[in-house]
Amino acid sequence: MSEFDPRSFPTVRKGRQFEDFTVGQVLDHHWGRTITAGDAALFTTAMCNWNPMYLNGEFAKAHDHPDVVVNPMFVLCTVVGLSVEDLSEAGGPFLGVDTCTFHRPVYPGDTLTARSTVLATRTSASRPATGIVTWHTEGHNQREELVIDYNRTNLVTKRTPGGTA
Repeated sequence: MSEFDPRSFPTVRKGRQFEDFTVGQVLDHHWGRTITAGDAALFTTAMCNWNPMYLNGEFAKAHDHPDVVVNPMFVLCTVVGLSVEDLSEAGGPFLGVDTCTFHRPVYPGDTLTARSTVLATRTSASRPATGIVTWHTEGHNQREELVIDYNRTNLVTKRTPGGTA
């Protein structure tokens, strides 16, 4: 058996760079994700969140829900994950989420999709080879109902390090 040579696999750059984003640009993230009961229970127990609304179907039904409610932090993580390929796959530090609103509950069996709009772009004052991009992302269920929205900001590498926004 021959020895593995990682140099035999070319590096392929993925994701968008700073110059690829323009204010007002809308990106429909093409992957959806159906949330299963197993996903919901695993995430909630891994986070040591023992809220019975997320783990006990009878408790949730007694509070007018059809099933357990999916932990909202799992909803946020899922929708952020759906957007990574289009927004931040090329790398760059995550700078934060602002104005996150959970609009309606998500239940096992719901399929989430996401769409983002570029809100702002600017060159970083301290790192001129990068830019700062802010997006507004919305997550919808299979009925196109808004379940979550938030603003997210990342540092994004420039294609032309000396370029300006």
